[in-house]
Amino acid sequence: MPTRAEELREAVRLAVDATLGVTNTVQQMHHAIGGGPAILGKPLEGIVKLISAPAYAGVKLVTHLVGAGLDVVLAQLAPVLGEGGTSPEQDAVVAALNGVVGDVLAERNSTLAIATEFRREGKPIPPLPERVSGRVLVLVHGSSASDLGWSRKGHHHGEALEKELGFTWVALRYNSGKHVSTNGHEFADALQKLIDAWPVPVTELVIVAHSMGGLVTRAACLSAEARSLAWRAKLKTFVTLGTPHQGAPMERMGNLVNTLLGISRYSAPLEQLAHLRSAGVTDLRFGLTKDEEWKGVDRFANESDPRTRIELPANVSCFAIAATTAKELTPSSVGDGLVPIDSALGRHAKPELTLTFPNQRVFTGLSHLDLLNDLLVYTQLRDWLA
Repeated sequence: MPTRAEELREAVRLAVDATLGVTNTVQQMHHAIGGGPAILGKPLEGIVKLISAPAYAGVKLVTHLVGAGLDVVLAQLAPVLGEGGTSPEQDAVVAALNGVVGDVLAERNSTLAIATEFRREGKPIPPLPERVSGRVLVLVHGSSASDLGWSRKGHHHGEALEKELGFTWVALRYNSGKHVSTNGHEFADALQKLIDAWPVPVTELVIVAHSMGGLVTRAACLSAEARSLAWRAKLKTFVTLGTPHQGAPMERMGNLVNTLLGISRYSAPLEQLAHLRSAGVTDLRFGLTKDEEWKGVDRFANESDPRTRIELPANVSCFAIAATTAKELTPSSVGDGLVPIDSALGRHAKPELTLTFPNQRVFTGLSHLDLLNDLLVYTQLRDWLA
């Protein structure tokens, strides 16, 4: 676990990078607008660059100096600041940060980059409870969230299912800013190690996933099948809660905005800001789960759906829950505010891209996050898993 000083130093570095990035964007827009009409060859661009260069250079120099100074001070204060905190508030901030720029943090080996691991009550496993069941329930969180997100408004699906049905629950924590398929590989490896080290023989494996967690689970199943990992045969039940199996409109809108910004040379510098979206976020555009769907592709380009065929895990009982914020379910009900009903239930116009869930249900009057704590949703989970 990183110390508090290391966490603060990394936060300072991110702030410095953000400041420099915005400064570069403003500088490029200044040159584009101040240079005059492109049709005339931008006659004033050279003069604008010459006059403004000292000012922008000064901002960048001061930013670098402030960042370097804070880095030195925090390094010296490390013994005083002590160990890093693990409060729910800090955990939520780090999880959200990883959702937005987690791929960058991982590439830098940042102390703020979340590592894939299993946890209970916010603490890494092992240790496990004294009494452990052979029925293992794995909870997989969504984008920009963490394992602590399963505890919401006084309810925890895992704890309740453990009490009523005799499961032993564990929650996966992962960096949701990385590609879904990358997290799938890491999830598959971590789950095999967990099952191998389980204190009693595992008789049943159940996975309940929220939002992006359903995509990561499907990716993990593909990874396990390709490498013949033993846990795959133990997986009996897979439930998704508001998973964007067919993508999320919010990301498709972000991609459209990114494309429109690039049309004009005046707005083109702002396109860099749209590129702050992590690999995990851009995977949500179509619900990508395989390496070949994103490798060698410009993930910010306005491309068509690269998927050719998708399937649910074979020999597994699969269940899907969707929600709509509408009070009544009608043909015009769209979804939970983030994921459309059709996407959460795997529906697609093309048969080869359709996921046919034998068991599915739509809840009304619920938002995307309400799926984590609603008691009617829990009752349905309990009935299915019983």
